Amino acid sequence: MQRRSIQFILTVSFTLFSIFIILIVSVLLFGRFSATAQDNAFRNSQQIVDQVSYNLENYVEVTSDLFNMMHHALGQSENVESDMMRQQLESMMSTRTDTVSLVLFDDKGQLLLDLPNVELKETLRISEEGWFRSAMDTAGHLSISLPHVQNLYKQQYRWVVSMSKSITVQHNGKQVNGVLLMDVNFSTIDELSERISLGKKGYVYMLDESAGNIVYHPQLELIYANLKQENVELALKHTYGSFIDETSEEAKMISVQTIGNVGWKVVGVSYMDEVMTTSWELNRSMSKLLIALVLIVFLLSSLVARRISRPIKRLELSMKSVERGDFDKAVSDEGPLEIKHLADRFNTMIGTIKQLMVRIVSEQESKRKYELEALQAQINPHFLYNTLNTVVRMVGMNKNEEVITTITALSKLFRISIGKGKSLIAIADEMEHARNYLIIQQMRFKNKFDYSFDLQDEALVHPTLKLIVQPLIENALVHGIEPSVDKGHIAVSVRLEGSEIVIRIKDDGLGMSEKQLSQIQAGTVVSSKGSGVGITNVQERIKLYFGDAYGLQFESELELGTTITIRFPALMPNQIDGGEQS
Repeated sequence: MQRRSIQFILTVSFTLFSIFIILIVSVLLFGRFSATAQDNAFRNSQQIVDQVSYNLENYVEVTSDLFNMMHHALGQSENVESDMMRQQLESMMSTRTDTVSLVLFDDKGQLLLDLPNVELKETLRISEEGWFRSAMDTAGHLSISLPHVQNLYKQQYRWVVSMSKSITVQHNGKQVNGVLLMDVNFSTIDELSERISLGKKGYVYMLDESAGNIVYHPQLELIYANLKQENVELALKHTYGSFIDETSEEAKMISVQTIGNVGWKVVGVSYMDEVMTTSWELNRSMSKLLIALVLIVFLLSSLVARRISRPIKRLELSMKSVERGDFDKAVSDEGPLEIKHLADRFNTMIGTIKQLMVRIVSEQESKRKYELEALQAQINPHFLYNTLNTVVRMVGMNKNEEVITTITALSKLFRISIGKGKSLIAIADEMEHARNYLIIQQMRFKNKFDYSFDLQDEALVHPTLKLIVQPLIENALVHGIEPSVDKGHIAVSVRLEGSEIVIRIKDDGLGMSEKQLSQIQAGTVVSSKGSGVGITNVQERIKLYFGDAYGLQFESELELGTTITIRFPALMPNQIDGGEQS
């Protein structure tokens, strides 16, 4: 039977358990988000239909008011054919560009007044028209017809809605009963409905509630040609609300609202494949996020398992080294109690040799201390969490280009920051790392700051310690730009000045007082925010590597901003190999 190492067992166990938990949470969240997306789609569609209904109802009401004003004026006039009466009616009609005509007939269908003065059709039988009979049969009631082609005048075929009402007027000194007819251009109602968009394929149409006839439809030609059908019966069963129609090949979401003053229904049709697009996009995003989380969990599990199994492996390797006569390595007593006992006895055996190596080991460990801390802080969980939250938010807002920009910058940021085996990198790479960090932060803090880079090409090929610019930029953001109410600016410049590299990070944020500045320069203040590396860490890493003559310089004034200058020797490009400076 093949035996597995402790590290392998722990890594696999932690990873499988974490994947199980992530899958459960993802399924629950996806279900919740999908339901919320559908509810929002229902609500948005209903709100659009309600708005169309309100606009049409308001339009009909305003048009009815105009008709009633002219009806009242004619009823009070002593002579409906007077020039003054005609001028008054023309003035009223001019207030509405969609008013086509106003015609007055007596109860026998004889013309008494018409605006504009256009010749009527000779074959017209006014008394047999539906609007005429409706007005005469329901005295005092305003009748509104369905859209139809106007057939009053010669060679005029406008698409209109007719308003008619019985009236008693003075004509030639006598009281005459008749009907007042006003035709309104239907194009205005058409435009109110045509401008509405329910996705790429969705639309709005109108029904006559009493007869079930289609009043308006954006694809009316297809309806008449039997190339398209609407489930009118289902829409007529509902007075208000939204529901799903699955009777056709494509599932549709139907939203209904009734226009009370004309007896029409506004019906909104949205296609479910478009409605659920947000859920599908969320599913794809969550799948990508799940893969990323699995990779992160695997890495973290590997690190934890490695930390647990490290004492045992260290003891094994030390014993092998002693067997070969190598007394340069001593066993650490970290780990379980049993490992500690073994290590103590082993260390006693090689104690004398170890004492001679303590100072050298101590110096080396001190020199590497801050590099190790920097590498351990490269993947900041808080920064990664905020960045992923920003990506999820942008996905929900369909900002695909910004999502691509953020994820690309994040991948480049990690490519440089988690690269192992190199203490020195090219200044160009360090600047790329800083630029990607600023791109991500600018996505998070929209319109909070902007930035600029002024880079001398001759300086970019020289080596620099890794991760010394980004912590200073982060400090400028957290303490200078973010607390300020004004939009800030961060400027980064690189220059080759003689035999030295000079990097400046300048912000126009809050700045520091003299007391704060003196504490920073003395190294007595370490920020509790930021990347965890901190200004002090950067300062000591530079001094440890290049010497006490180099490091950071600070200039700051309250309300004006802060400038941090980094100075270190200009090494040759061939020294970018991760080795120590000799």
